[in-house]
Amino acid sequence: MGPHPAVAAIRLAVRRVLHDVLTEFHRDGGPGGPGGLDRPAEEAGRPAPAASRYAEAGTAGRPARPDRPALSDRPPLPDRPAAPLVLVACSGGADSMALASALAFEARKLDVRAGGITVDHNLQPGSGLRAAEVVTRLAAMDLDPVEAVAVHVGREGGPEAAARDARYAALDAAAERHGAAAVLLGHTRDDQAETVLLGLARGSGIRSLSGMAAASGPAGRYRRPFLQLDRQTARKACLVQSIPVWDDPHNIDPAYTRSRLRHEGLPALEKALGKGVVEALARTAQLSRDDADALDTWAAEAELAVRDETGRLECAKLYVLPPAVRRRVLRRAVIEAGAPAGSLFARHLEEVDRLITGWRGQRAINLPGRVEARRQGGRLVIRQS
Repeated sequence: MGPHPAVAAIRLAVRRVLHDVLTEFHRDGGPGGPGGLDRPAEEAGRPAPAASRYAEAGTAGRPARPDRPALSDRPPLPDRPAAPLVLVACSGGADSMALASALAFEARKLDVRAGGITVDHNLQPGSGLRAAEVVTRLAAMDLDPVEAVAVHVGREGGPEAAARDARYAALDAAAERHGAAAVLLGHTRDDQAETVLLGLARGSGIRSLSGMAAASGPAGRYRRPFLQLDRQTARKACLVQSIPVWDDPHNIDPAYTRSRLRHEGLPALEKALGKGVVEALARTAQLSRDDADALDTWAAEAELAVRDETGRLECAKLYVLPPAVRRRVLRRAVIEAGAPAGSLFARHLEEVDRLITGWRGQRAINLPGRVEARRQGGRLVIRQS
């Protein structure tokens, strides 16, 4: 008799991602890029994988397994790249614990090393103890390396954005430190639906409606195997495998926008529109991403054609572009001039766009990052002041 359907579903989703990671890893030649073989990590241009770290979580080191030599003690396979390391980002919640269990199971069957990272945001009493518990559970799954990383969460952008920025910075650093080929994230179809609705509320265009990508980050580092699975599937997989999970109280705290959307907004939509809202929003995300990718490609090609011989943007050539393409060209130019992407909103681009489509001799437009845009001699000049 095979595994429970929920367990089979999460394992299949992870298996597909691991096959992608393996294909890319061997296509690029393993450590050190094209043609790299299993040579020392320092020679391959990345940090050597560290041993499991528990100090920040306050636990003792992982006990040795006498029946199984440590990965660092195993002789490398001759004349072939080393196995890629895949880390799972695990909070201890049902989604990420289900993901960790599936990674541990599938990695044993593939030429993949599997480890885990948990981030302690220091936002709740006892967070260090919970991080230590997660480390212990990941180690019990035979993941190696496992590590707890404590971060400081700032205030910029609000509590949710600040926590997210701190978390991804820690995950990026851990991936670099251990030389990981990929980091798996436990975002589900429900998370995707919430992200689409949040983007819709911001009114910041089709890219916001595209939600989270299946692969994102530097060189596609972050992988989201569960975007086609609902949250209940992950929770059920933990239940039938007797995997303990931790429910973050922030997830039900109405002080957080996503929490209100999850517990009030989405249920209200389903009550008004019927079941299937989450699935429809997830489909919207994929369709929007396809459209946004196509428009971004068009804008990148158009940008080359609307600059003069000195590289300045020509207003007449910008004017004839479709608005969706023109605004993408303008956004790229403003960011290149030094405006922070996260601080650049639709209203900023609308003002710059009016220099092209509604020119009445208006003054320069002040933008985030001390960038200004002005029309001068039929050219659009964008620079830091």
